[in-house]
Order: sequence, then C-alpha cells, then structure tokens
Amino acid sequence: MTHRPPEDHLRPVRPHPDGAPWDRAPEPADVDPAVLGALLLRHGWQRRGGAAGRYGRWTPPGPGAAGTSLLVPVSRAFPDSDDLLGEALDALARSAAPSAREVLVSLAVPSDEVRWWRDVPGGPAGTASWTAEERLRAAARRTLLAAALATRARAGYHGARHRRTAAALLEGVLVGPATGDRALTAFVPVATGRALAVRLHQSLCAAREAVDYRRATGGMDAFDSAVGAGVSRELTEALVALVQGTEGARVAVAWAPAAGVPEDCAASGEPVEFSPGDLPALREAGARYLREEPAVPVRITGTVVRLRRSGPRGEGSVRLRVLAGAEVPHVRLTLDEDGYRTAGQAHLAGLPVRVRGRLESRGGFRRVTAASDVEAVQVDEAERDRLMKSLQETAGTAAFLEETCEGD
Repeated sequence: MTHRPPEDHLRPVRPHPDGAPWDRAPEPADVDPAVLGALLLRHGWQRRGGAAGRYGRWTPPGPGAAGTSLLVPVSRAFPDSDDLLGEALDALARSAAPSAREVLVSLAVPSDEVRWWRDVPGGPAGTASWTAEERLRAAARRTLLAAALATRARAGYHGARHRRTAAALLEGVLVGPATGDRALTAFVPVATGRALAVRLHQSLCAAREAVDYRRATGGMDAFDSAVGAGVSRELTEALVALVQGTEGARVAVAWAPAAGVPEDCAASGEPVEFSPGDLPALREAGARYLREEPAVPVRITGTVVRLRRSGPRGEGSVRLRVLAGAEVPHVRLTLDEDGYRTAGQAHLAGLPVRVRGRLESRGGFRRVTAASDVEAVQVDEAERDRLMKSLQETAGTAAFLEETCEGD
C-alpha cells in the first residue's frame, strides 16, 4: 500500500451495485395497491367506477382504451386482493399502452421519474426527426449528469472534477423509450439515486427563478446564489441544449409513491418550463460560471504517464494519473528541471509522485500551475508492481521512452 500523510485521502471505492430486478415483473405480494393506483393515475390511466371501497376499474389513456381495463383493489383487506393484483399485473405486462411498461418499472424498483418534453413540430404521420430525438436524449443525459455533479460538490463550473463518480451515479438509471423527439422518461431508483433526483429538482427550480430574476431586473445575482442549489455551467449548457430549436421545453420530477416526497421538495411534480427567450440568460450565466470559478490549491499524488520537453535540459511537461488529492482522472503540469528529473526517476522506478500547486479552472481543471515540492512516494513492492503493470497497460510507457532520451 502507498504510505500517505494523514491529509491525503484516496477516492472511496464504489461498491458494486446489487442487481436490480428490472427484467422481471413484480410479484403481487410485493405490490401495495395504493402505490399501484397512484402510478396508474400519474401515467394517465382513468378510474371508471368499481365497487366502492373494494376495487377500482382503470382504463389506459389514449384511443382504443375501451377494450382494456384493470381491476385494482383499494387495499389488502379482502381475500381476493392478491388475485386481483396478479391479474392486473399480467394485464399490464400484456398491454400495448406505453404507460403500462412505465408503471411496471416503477413497481419493480421504486423510482423517482424524471420527464423531459420538447415542443417541436412533428413530422408526417407522427414521425420524428432522427437528429431531434438524439438531441432530446443527449440533453436529458446532460441534465442528469449536471445534477449528479452537484451531489458531489456545489460549484459554478465542475469541468473534469467528479466526472467518474457522477457518471457512476447514473449507472442505475433506466431510461424509457422516447416518444418521438418530444418526450422522454428516466427512472431513478430511490435506493441509490434519491439524492440525484432531489438535486435535479432543486437546481431546476433555482435556475428558473434565476432566469426570471435576470429577465426582470437585468441582474445576475440570483445565479450566484443558485449555485448552492446545484445550478452550474453544466446545467445551464444542458438546458440550452434542451431548449434550442424548440418552441419550449419542460422537465418534471415525480416522486416514487412508495417512498414519499423528500424533505424541502414540492409534492406536485409540476414541470419546470424554459423557453427560447430564456436562452440569452442561460448562456450568459454559463459564461459567468466558467469565468469566475476560482483555482483550487491542491496536493496531488499520482503516477507519471507522460513526460516531454523540447531539449536535454530545462523544464518539461508532465501528465499524471491522479491517485489522491483531486477529483479528476488526469492532470498536466510544467516542472522545473529538478522536478522533471524527480518525476522521470519515479516513473522508471514505478513510484507515484506528490506535488503541490493550483488546479486551474481554465481547461476544465485539468492543469496544475505553480507546481512545487515534487517528491517520489515510497510504496511497497506489491503496490509498485501493480502500478508498473497498470502504467504499461494504460498509460503508454512507450511515449515516455520516445522522448529525447539524450536529455538525462
């Protein structure tokens, strides 16, 4: 193991997620009738009578619904409740209604639902533009990633920071089929992603309020305070991508009925709307966040994956794969002659180096400036062998050897 001072902390290892039963229908015994009824109502099903206090008859939304119906018990107080639930689940599994699949997914794993809508002209016979559908999916993913980044840290501009852990938070999210180029739904499991859904909801509301303030007063102060709610350049860019080329766009977060409404969040699930008129304010805020995010003092430990300089002497550039000290995968830095020699010797010995400096926001927090105090970090033999093998496989030791070897 690497011997590190107490102030150095490696990133926590993310545990392997438990297998979620997305691929099988829920069992009747695991379904709460009240939750099923709430999901049917959310997805547009209509209750059309039924024995009062015993069960309700539900029909799906849209044309052709008259021939399909579900009998859903209002509780488990009656002996035939499990039978009715089983029949309702079977009918949902066989139903051609798009909403039926969404109800089954939310029953299988309690999930908060995130929905995006884009108001765009439709093609002939309800067809969708290929590129418009791709833009919808890309913008939706960017909004989720911006919220995931905000769960890691509150910053006006994240750049390359926290990208791996934020992307890992999206791994459990299931995305339903897009409704052409106009609508898309994501299911965020409560067990692993409730913080993501909460941060998305709060940041969208804060962004809406900040845009309104900017358009009403001309001031950008609201965007500064909105950072605390999770608004960032990444979110404003995602919203620009969502709204651009449309007559308007909306995003809504609906909480899982089985888990209830989180604290300090609205229960209604009303969509947050953005229009083309909001684009100038969103673009201005994104540029402001990029410009004003400060550099961060760091003490980074990393393995050398590339060294380069123009001659046999003097300073040179170094690329490190970060092990500790910053939430970025790689950084570049320029070292003086002594620091460059230390980095080269550590690389040949299979040792990490530790260096102080400032992680600059320019370039996405991928560069360390004012680098100093370069030193090799001693590790035991097993750790050194592992690092050497990793470097040979992923970092391209050949790139180091191709440097001007006559230098040192």
